[in-house]
Amino acid sequence: MRENHDIPTISSTDYARLAGIATRGLRYRRIPPTARLLAGELGRANVIRASELPDDVVSMHSVVEFKDGITDQVRRATLVYPGEEDGDSGRISVLSLLGTALIGMAAGQSVRWHSATHGWRTLRVIRVISEKERREPS
Repeated sequence: MRENHDIPTISSTDYARLAGIATRGLRYRRIPPTARLLAGELGRANVIRASELPDDVVSMHSVVEFKDGITDQVRRATLVYPGEEDGDSGRISVLSLLGTALIGMAAGQSVRWHSATHGWRTLRVIRVISEKERREPS
């Protein structure tokens, strides 16, 4: 679960692919809670052309630095699609609770989210480091 009054900003390219992932997840008899959360975030998102997405917004394949509100630890992660995740290399799936909390957030924004093991947590996006997928499909 994510509590945030900031509306996530998502590129139309990411939105199209993520909507498909969320929809497929909602079709299962036992709905993964993160599919429902992702669908909710997409439903309230500000969707813009990929070429207009600001550099400081977390999108798919972004490398993002964020500060954990409980430990004050700064972490670096890459937001990836399901099946691309690898905890050892910091690749976090958008279908994880943390990934759903990060998508569409901009540098300086904070979010309160419910982690699987630690109850309510907060994080603040410090900066987005890498170039993101921004090209509109031809």
